[in-house]
Amino acid sequence: MHIGIIGATGTIGSRIVTEALGRGHRVSAFSRDASAVTDRRENLSWASVDVLDPAAVAAVLPGLDVLISGFQPGNAAKDFADTVRRSIADPTVYATAARSLLKALDSHPRTRLIVIGGAGSLEIEPGVVRADHDELLHAALDELGLPREYAAAVRGHREALDVLRLSNRLWTYFSPAERIGPGERTGRFRIGGDQVVLDADGLSRISAEDAAVALVDEAELPRFVQRRFTVGY
Repeated sequence: MHIGIIGATGTIGSRIVTEALGRGHRVSAFSRDASAVTDRRENLSWASVDVLDPAAVAAVLPGLDVLISGFQPGNAAKDFADTVRRSIADPTVYATAARSLLKALDSHPRTRLIVIGGAGSLEIEPGVVRADHDELLHAALDELGLPREYAAAVRGHREALDVLRLSNRLWTYFSPAERIGPGERTGRFRIGGDQVVLDADGLSRISAEDAAVALVDEAELPRFVQRRFTVGY
């Protein structure tokens, strides 16, 4: 399988690259500026692409079976605070990116698209979405150490999901757990749909490594076409 990965130098994206290569797939890795990348592993190629430019995205689609987008404004892996600031300044950027990706797929409608989004649009109990309630959302942001102004970005991610839901393309939206970061690849986690997955301590958490496992699993064996899914321990 030939997998394209936007945001391939990011925390999740870089782990998707490693996971996909480890399973024998060919990977086209995309970054805003790939000129300084020195990773030259077998079956891996690098190219620069602007996810907000539909023509640029369309140009890299030929030959891809699936495109996974881990787009974030800025470079979250190197400067997370800058990405947070950019997300707050323009929370519409996630929906703009979703529209750009869908527009690019006009010329390649059989290419699958997997978008890595946010957890705030998941139901925390039946009918209750954290993004709809300022008090619940602010409490979660406080716990995660994020400014309350980031609520706009949380809702921006949900707008991107809404954009995808209006499309007839072969899209999948991935909401990671609320707590995600570098950790251990266990390959053991639970999969959910629109409801948050909690561990025995009531926490929504997953390692970036296991998120990559789940994403490559979905690329190999589609279960959530035109649907959202999530994972957690």
